[in-house]
Amino acid sequence: MAPSLRVVVRRMGLRPLAGTLDSTVRWVAVSELADPTPFLEGDELLLTTGMRLEHDFSGYVARLVERGVAGLGFGVGLSHEHVPAALVAAASQAGLPLLEVPRETPFIAIGKVVSELLAAEQYDEIARAFAAQGRLTRAALRPEGMHAVVDRLAKEVGGWAALLDEAGEARHVTPGARVAAVTAELSRLRGGHTAGESGPGERAGARRISRAPADAGRGGQVSAVRPPASLAISGPEGHIVVQPLGGGARPRGFFAVGAAHAFSPVSHTVINAAGSLLTLALEQGGAQREGERRVRSAVLELLLGGDIERAREVLGPLGARPPDEPLVVLAAGGEALDALEPVAFAARLGEEGLAVALVGEETAEKVAAQTGGSVGMSAPCAYTDLRAGLDQARRALRAARGGVVRFAELAGQGVLKLLDPAAAQAFAAALLAPLVRYGSRADLVESLRAYLDSNGHWDAAAQRLGIHRHTLRYRMRRVAELLGRDLDDPGVRAELWIALAATASSATSATSAPESSRSSPS
Repeated sequence: MAPSLRVVVRRMGLRPLAGTLDSTVRWVAVSELADPTPFLEGDELLLTTGMRLEHDFSGYVARLVERGVAGLGFGVGLSHEHVPAALVAAASQAGLPLLEVPRETPFIAIGKVVSELLAAEQYDEIARAFAAQGRLTRAALRPEGMHAVVDRLAKEVGGWAALLDEAGEARHVTPGARVAAVTAELSRLRGGHTAGESGPGERAGARRISRAPADAGRGGQVSAVRPPASLAISGPEGHIVVQPLGGGARPRGFFAVGAAHAFSPVSHTVINAAGSLLTLALEQGGAQREGERRVRSAVLELLLGGDIERAREVLGPLGARPPDEPLVVLAAGGEALDALEPVAFAARLGEEGLAVALVGEETAEKVAAQTGGSVGMSAPCAYTDLRAGLDQARRALRAARGGVVRFAELAGQGVLKLLDPAAAQAFAAALLAPLVRYGSRADLVESLRAYLDSNGHWDAAAQRLGIHRHTLRYRMRRVAELLGRDLDDPGVRAELWIALAATASSATSATSAPESSRSSPS
């Protein structure tokens, strides 16, 4: 904290004439201008000999008070033998601290003293911040790790602190923590407001600071130390700072710190140091978690290979074990792994990046709902049928659109639901290519479709196409020749029906796609 005017007066032997001496001095300025305020920032001790001041001092004093100067030092012995009585009266009425500076006291000497006091205060702040960082570092080395850092941080700022997970849920708090206020503000921001914006119903006095410089400003504002921006809340109940944890673009957690008083520059330095220690601990924990994930992926490969006993031996040191039979296989996108790991044996599958979970039959529904996204669920199976169960879960996942799809449900949705869309469309394109290439006679494809949809009944198919049955017979002979297939063979008919259905499904998907996702004609 900068020195008070009282300290400067005592050090320099100045004579107070008006106002109190409690104001803070952040610099010394010398000016003989009738209006020096355009060149001042506030909290300066302004020194003048009054050579340009007239008899009406009230306007001069009012401007200084409005600008927020710490005080006015009037040097006597040059243009004025004594401080004008009218200036003393104006300063007293306005509450401006007024000091008499003796002739033998150079203005520059006052500036040097204030500079020395500021330097000493800054050194003291650095020393206190360094000592606090040491205490936080020692706390981080304790067995409690992150919890110990949070406890120490609360003591250093004279308030409270809390550690929250990625969802904003409290994981460790100190007494008096206002976690509800923090989680409510985080939830509000997730609802569509960005840092720096005010939403409906915002509390008076609250503010957010986004992507500010790394050091804290003098006004008690908090800087963002990493994206996304940190959050500051100020109000009648106190001051709160929330910072994200984790080195990536997406926070892996948060910590909050609060106090009834505004945070000092030292407190801001301590808060940032705590954030760095907590992030380091979190990243180290993440490296350990990634190692455990690799072990579980290897265990999954062992299970798929039928080596169940060896898989259990590997999992033993981790305090985990695969579920008992019968089990259900869940398949989801890689991003679902974080949600699945706490509630099931889950692993990342090879290069696919697929999240696979093995769960008991009785808990499968509940575990699948934890992801909140697309999940494919196999039918109950044994470990000897695990590969088949995984294949079922994959197929069910391909049919999922933001929810849980069970493999058994695909039976009523057609055989195409069991096929990979890209593979089915490639098969259709290759099989029907001779018909598509047949000059301008593209009606062969539609004629074949009508023929198969009518189960090979010539009259019904011809009527659907609006042509004579003899014309249809000619077209079907041409189709058989071009394809080199016997249309009376049930297997051939089945293949052609699948190819036509896959083509129709592809055309429907393209038609229903949003305008923004289609290519514009050139």
